[in-house]
Amino acid sequence: MATPPDSPIIEEATLIELEEQLNNTSAFPHPRPVALEDLCRQTKFTRQEIRIMYRGFKQKCPEGVVHEDLFKDIYSKFFPHGNSNLYAHFVFKAFDVKSNGAISFKDMLMTLSTLLRGSIYEKLRWTFKLYDLNGDGCITRSELSQIVLAIHELMGKRPQGRGSTKSKDHTDMVFQKLDINQDGVITFEEFIESCLKDEAITKSLQVFDSRSL
Repeated sequence: MATPPDSPIIEEATLIELEEQLNNTSAFPHPRPVALEDLCRQTKFTRQEIRIMYRGFKQKCPEGVVHEDLFKDIYSKFFPHGNSNLYAHFVFKAFDVKSNGAISFKDMLMTLSTLLRGSIYEKLRWTFKLYDLNGDGCITRSELSQIVLAIHELMGKRPQGRGSTKSKDHTDMVFQKLDINQDGVITFEEFIESCLKDEAITKSLQVFDSRSL
């Protein structure tokens, strides 16, 4: 008896097939096969949502991983009037959980689960990781300045002259607000405490708390 086209068995096998389709000449290690049920347990997505995202992922990334060049290309389509290159680089690093220069389907799913379905605390923890560019556990004024610059470029507002001064003033204002003990670095605890006290920040994070894709 033939298995129905939308059978969970077929879908699970397809997910495993994705992880096994990597090019043998790739310089990146092959992702381990991941079962659909495991992805359901490890994320806040349903089986059907994972299937839909997987189909799109497979179409865009037949090798089974996203490299930075492709990630930047996809990102640029969402911000055609700005230069998304720098910001996309920072976001790619945050998605690249293994720090191996490639994002697997599971990597992408885990991050999207946090951003779309996670608690405010989980979203802030991910944002802190994004801003902590060198991964040393704290955000410096230089790192925050790079993030602000990347956002301005993303929106097509690269600061020059007087605009550059305003950008620096904005960075200084935000840094002073987040650096509670004024010791020159923003710790994770300071970041969480400051952001949770800011109603505008918490509301902006809740915008992504949607159950529809």
